[in-house]
Amino acid sequence: MKAEQLTEADAEHGEGPVWSPSWGGPSLGELRWVDTFAGDLLALGDDGTVTKRNVDKAIGALRPRAGGGMIVALERRFALAGADGELHPLGEVWDTPGVQFNDGGCDPQGRFYCGSMAVDNTPGAGRLYRLDPDGTVHVALREVTVSNGIGWSPDGGTAYYIDTPTMRVDAFDHDPDRGLSGRRPLVRLDEADGVPDGLAVDADGHLWVAMHRGGTIHRYRPDGRLDGVVEVPVRNVTACTFGGPRLDQLFITTSRHGMGAAAEPAAGALFRADVAVTGLPAAAFAG
Repeated sequence: MKAEQLTEADAEHGEGPVWSPSWGGPSLGELRWVDTFAGDLLALGDDGTVTKRNVDKAIGALRPRAGGGMIVALERRFALAGADGELHPLGEVWDTPGVQFNDGGCDPQGRFYCGSMAVDNTPGAGRLYRLDPDGTVHVALREVTVSNGIGWSPDGGTAYYIDTPTMRVDAFDHDPDRGLSGRRPLVRLDEADGVPDGLAVDADGHLWVAMHRGGTIHRYRPDGRLDGVVEVPVRNVTACTFGGPRLDQLFITTSRHGMGAAAEPAAGALFRADVAVTGLPAAAFAG
């Protein structure tokens, strides 16, 4: 299975794509993603044009809000936007220089999990945080290095998580009251195939993992067995999400960050693959 290029190389480090029909505000299209180190929020219009909006020095992730608008992880703080799109930042979560938010997602209860990382990849400098609908912030995991993909099984009972340097996809038991527990490796990866970055979960409970430096998306069964591969014509694949009217298209972000003259011309573009598999709708933040 091969992905096709959908846009120009509009991002330096495209990440965190999300498809939602409920952003609210001016219609910018249903697919949004971020350019992490540029601090830009991007949206794909119905006519194929890409709109950019700078919101901070860095941006980690975004998700829709249940009542319209979005929750955004900026460099060191969360921000809420209503249907008008205007961002209202909350307080700084930390003040350590050189540490910023990275990838994130919402659990079935509408809480926003988002991790951090040191820009220089200092081991253990990051955390996985949870923002509750009442605005309180909790540390879900400590001593994380590059917090990346997170997602939940269709029944909400299992959470999947990637801390990239571990070269694993881990599974957790997920309880609405107790949160994450029982961490165990689900998939162990070989660096010859790239390193794990973002992930998405489909309606059958399979995991789709972006392989940075590998030029592929790997599909894994719930038991961790490799079940399929989507080929992307650039090496630095960063994340993926399901979208389209039937949620049967896989949208894929890529990066040229740090590559300089060695970057492929399409690195930083958005790609799409028709996968004939239905994804899960993006869970919304309940706050």
